[in-house]
Amino acid sequence: MQLFDPNNPNEKKKIIASVALGVAAILVLGYAFFGGSSTKMPTNRSVTGGPTPTPTRTASPPDGPTDDLSSYGPLNYNGTVPAISEANRNIFAYYEPTPTPTPEVRIPPPTPAPTPPLITSSLAPSNVYARTADFSLQIVGDRFTPAVHVTIDGRDLPTRFISAQQLFTTVPAALILNPGARQVLVRSNDGQLYSNTMMLNVTPPPVPNYNYIGLIGKPRFNDTAVLQDKSSKELLNVQRGDVLGGRFRVNSISEKEVVFIDTMLKIRSTIAFSTDTATNPQFRSPVRTSDDEP
Repeated sequence: MQLFDPNNPNEKKKIIASVALGVAAILVLGYAFFGGSSTKMPTNRSVTGGPTPTPTRTASPPDGPTDDLSSYGPLNYNGTVPAISEANRNIFAYYEPTPTPTPEVRIPPPTPAPTPPLITSSLAPSNVYARTADFSLQIVGDRFTPAVHVTIDGRDLPTRFISAQQLFTTVPAALILNPGARQVLVRSNDGQLYSNTMMLNVTPPPVPNYNYIGLIGKPRFNDTAVLQDKSSKELLNVQRGDVLGGRFRVNSISEKEVVFIDTMLKIRSTIAFSTDTATNPQFRSPVRTSDDEP
């Protein structure tokens, strides 16, 4: 049997195609094993005529394990690394600057007041009533000298030196006309010697606890005042010279007021006629009337 017929055109075509395929296969294999790593890229020229550099490729490492690392070369990359976005960023949050710490201001401790050279420990009396007369004041303390004197609210008073622990002075009535506290100090004229401050308490004096609500006029002006006790609401008829509460003597009676004298403090107290109709509804405004006796 004949395998090839040269006169058959179809057989010729098959033979030519087989030979072409074999040659192509040989060329591909030869390029892959021998020509791929050693072939140099042709040099390109730019539009201006100069050579255009092309990236070089390092030789591929041989197949299989090897100890020769000379065939490995660095890979140069001149590109730009893309920016990485912040993770979990809140686009609606506004920027808050870091607060600057406020430096701590150190306050120096207060300077203690110097200890006075003189000492006052007590006053006798330490409480007096306002509007009373002149009185003697005793100052007890320590380190007093004949060169010091007593001052009340800054006013110098004549002082009698008894000892280093005792002084006396006379307080005039003008300094205690009104209630309140008075500052008592012992000092020298040059101010080198001074004491701590003591307080003299001036309190309001007691007054009669009555309302003047009526007047009964009699001949020879022997008038009778009608008073009402503020506590018990009891009505009292008093005349000049009567003493109320064992302390307040009726000094005078008029249509406007009743004047009392404190028998202990020698202080005048005045009670004006009360115009409150709720207090004395049964009495009119005091008018002198005649109450003739038979």
